[in-house]
Amino acid sequence: MASTKNTSKTFKLNTGASIPAIGLGTWQSKPGEVEKAVEAALRAGYRHIDTAYAYGNEKEVGQGIRASGVPREEIWLTTKLDNDWHKKVPEAIDTSLKNLGVDYVDLYLMHWPASLDRENPSKVYDDWDFVDTWREMQKLVDTGKVKNIGVSNFAIKNLEKLLNDPSCKIVPAVNQIELHPSNPSPKLVAYNASKGIHSSGYSPLGSSDSPLYKNETILSIAKDKGRTPQQVILLWGLKKGWSVLPKSVTESRVKANFDLDGWDLTDEEVAKINAIPDRFKVCGDDWLPCQVFFGDDE
Repeated sequence: MASTKNTSKTFKLNTGASIPAIGLGTWQSKPGEVEKAVEAALRAGYRHIDTAYAYGNEKEVGQGIRASGVPREEIWLTTKLDNDWHKKVPEAIDTSLKNLGVDYVDLYLMHWPASLDRENPSKVYDDWDFVDTWREMQKLVDTGKVKNIGVSNFAIKNLEKLLNDPSCKIVPAVNQIELHPSNPSPKLVAYNASKGIHSSGYSPLGSSDSPLYKNETILSIAKDKGRTPQQVILLWGLKKGWSVLPKSVTESRVKANFDLDGWDLTDEEVAKINAIPDRFKVCGDDWLPCQVFFGDDE
């Protein structure tokens, strides 16, 4: 049955490319751990690795890819443009490619809709915003350095601003956002879908010490399935139609998060998880000098 092949599932993007449904997230992974995690993930069968310049671990990610022995062309590699590089997009991608030790990335995301002044990162530019940044990112597609471009942490309000601007010639292929049962963002996910933008979920487990691991609904389903709460949450995300990017540096957990074949969730079980009322965000915008979340995604 189809449920036996969750780990080989892909989602078709508006570019025609197919993004693997399960990826390894590397946010907040400590130095010295990322290389081994990436290598372990690729050896376990993952074919999607997600990093960012801001994580400070692109070099280790590249080392892990090479150590795995998996050919580059079999791997979907995502990295992201940092907030104070918005006026230096060509230099930013070249820096990331050099760090990673690759000729191209499969997906290049604008990490946040926040163009921070390089001279003073506590403020945004007066003469530049994310629409200008996207204009520059669009130019990368013809260089061969990026296969697809997208955004991250874009709420409906900022997506509307971007998509309605005359300079927007390419609709983002992906919007990578925080997605888990306590931050399901149904309006934003539906908006993305209506525009042909794939939703990709970071922090899909709701952080490393997630309250979701103690949620009675999830625990009950996990017990019935003989599965971990983490596995249930990840499969729920896939059933909702988005790719998931669980983060771990522990080899056993990296493997367990990928152990999603041969079982499934019923529509009733998905509905029970949908009905979890608790809400929390792992990543807010209070550290930025501009607002990017507007409470319009629920």
